[in-house]
Amino acid sequence: MTRKFTLTLSCPNRSGIVHAVSSYLVGQGCDIAEHRQFDDGVKGRLFLRTQVTADREVDLEVVSRSFEPVAADFEMDFSFDPDRDARVLVMVSKLGHCLNDLIFRWRSGGLSADIVAVVSNHETLRPMAESAGLPFVHVPVTPETKAAAEARLLELVDEYDVELVVLARYMQVLSDEACKALEGRAINIHHSFLPGFKGAKPYHQAYSRGVKLVGATAHYVTPDLDEGPIIEQEVIRIDHTHDPVALQAVGRDAEALALSRAVRWHCERRVLPNGHSTVVFR
Repeated sequence: MTRKFTLTLSCPNRSGIVHAVSSYLVGQGCDIAEHRQFDDGVKGRLFLRTQVTADREVDLEVVSRSFEPVAADFEMDFSFDPDRDARVLVMVSKLGHCLNDLIFRWRSGGLSADIVAVVSNHETLRPMAESAGLPFVHVPVTPETKAAAEARLLELVDEYDVELVVLARYMQVLSDEACKALEGRAINIHHSFLPGFKGAKPYHQAYSRGVKLVGATAHYVTPDLDEGPIIEQEVIRIDHTHDPVALQAVGRDAEALALSRAVRWHCERRVLPNGHSTVVFR
């Protein structure tokens, strides 16, 4: 039961959609606190995000069922979500800058998320997680144990009632099966504007090419490695004075910024899928 919730939807664009939605909400004794929409003229679809307050406690399952005739009329994909912090599980390996940034924003109330656990294939970041009061689960991964490790990950997702998995520089490639199980609820951070500088030592590659911009890309996880729908990208200008070590420091800043924004926007239900891309109501 809730008095505040968010409606998100997408559908083929035609006249009458916003009127139908607003009329339904008014009929439910609701008031629109914030409304954003985007008309995609190329794909012919409308995307909508509406924050709603109600004059009474509302059961969102009941509201969702009663909205179905409206949705069917306009061929809508829709969701009603309560106004609360989403439960997030963070996965890491040995690099701690993204985890540290997420913990700071979580503890200061700026993430719109509730971090419930940290999972890692190494013990390196246990002190960072536990000093923040977070459960730390070590799940080692080898080629022989990869399937069992991913099964354990999915068990933890269920155990902690996780709504979003964040790969905060988790240096293992998830299997196609794991990606599909986490479809639409797993975000990864990549150390460049995709698809450049893949593989080992990306900042050394960037230095050797004389780059003038360092970037990072936060995207949804899909079976296509580092090709998932992009949520956010950050860029920082650099010059010839930046050696590989300096580039890494700048890159860490870009990664932390892009990832934290993507996590917050996802948790605030501001990200809507649009084929291989996204619509983000910032």
